[in-house]
Amino acid sequence: MKNFQLNIPKMKSQNVIQLKSYQFALEVIRIAQLLKKGTHFEISSQVLRSGTSIGANVEEAIGAQSRKDFLAKLSISYKEARETHYWLRLIKDSGLLEANTASVMIEKCEEILKIIGSIQKTTKAKME
Repeated sequence: MKNFQLNIPKMKSQNVIQLKSYQFALEVIRIAQLLKKGTHFEISSQVLRSGTSIGANVEEAIGAQSRKDFLAKLSISYKEARETHYWLRLIKDSGLLEANTASVMIEKCEEILKIIGSIQKTTKAKME
């Protein structure tokens, strides 16, 4: 997969999970395009849907009206990241994508899972 530069404007206070999930979604879009070219339409649409949903739910969480709402949206984002992790492993192990590219994406997904998990833990502690 070709490396690409993102021209994302700096936010006032950079939100790490917001930025990482957005960048991840852009890379997932490119992977889905490659899979479609290889006529792997079903798996392409699955990874595209779940991989872009992570960031969409992070955005919804940022706009939440309460901590409970924030945690609910973030939990959905975590579930979508778990699903994406599954699809990426399947894509790698089935040989549909170059192993190194798939491994890098799996690592990025695992990093997102760790960040979201940490935010969930901190938020839950604040709610007690």
